[in-house]
Formats: sequence, structure tokens, C-alpha cells
Amino acid sequence: MDTESGWSLRAGRPEDVEVVAELRAVVMREDLERLGRYDEERVRQRFRDGFSAAYTSIVETGGALAGCVTLRPDPAGGLHLEHFYLDPALQGRGLGTAVLRHLLDRADAAGAPVRLAVLRGSAARRLYERAGFAVESEDPVDVHMVREPAPPR
Repeated sequence: MDTESGWSLRAGRPEDVEVVAELRAVVMREDLERLGRYDEERVRQRFRDGFSAAYTSIVETGGALAGCVTLRPDPAGGLHLEHFYLDPALQGRGLGTAVLRHLLDRADAAGAPVRLAVLRGSAARRLYERAGFAVESEDPVDVHMVREPAPPR
């Protein structure tokens, strides 16, 4: 837990799936609509289909769900960051940066690169670029990014 900012991560649980699927629908709606890809049910079902409590952490503030993030082994090596959603009311306050920094510190300690995909035009891309992610490839919907581990201090 980051006691200064009052947030913590807890292990995901199977019963988190529906509340997080709903959060995903809210958070991604604007970008998916802009890309012509929003589907009321599909946005939730894609999360349900890929949910893994073993790799998902729930972000809490004041004991309440504030978001989630999944960090799982990547078939290409290293780690894959996905399903990083924060309650819109908490965005823009440094919480996403703090959570991402915590996860990247863990990846750096393991010497693991981190990969992710962000929707084209998403404001989240700026967060990832500030954290050292670089574009690996792009397609009509996603920008695929990678961050190599920082050298040991």
C-alpha cells in the first residue's frame, strides 16, 4: 500500500469480475465509440472472458474499489499489462501514475520488459509514454507498446 496517497492493491477475486467488467465499460466507452467499436455487451464479455484473478490486482482507496490492473506473463517474454482501469472520478490525480510506478518497480526488480496495448487516440497513451513505454507497432485499433526494464540502481 502507498500510505501517502491512501491507495492499496489487493489480489483479485472471482467475485470482482462483474464490478470490474462494468468499470471497463464505463472507462472504455468514449474511446471505443470514437473508433466505432463500442458494443454494450461485448465490452463487458471480453473482460469476463479474459479475467484471471491470479494476475489481477484491485486498486482500492479508502477500502473501496477504485480500479484494477492485470499483469501477467507475456508469451513474448516479460510481462503483459492489461485491464488497467480507474474510476473516472479518480483519474487525473496521480493515482494511475502511482499504481503504474509500483508495478514497473516490480518488473524492473525482475528484469522484465512490460508490454501493453492501448487504444489509438486514448489519453492513457500519454501516461504510458511518461513511464518510458515506446511504440512497438500499431494497427487500426491498438498501439502496442513496450518498456524495457530500468537498470538496477
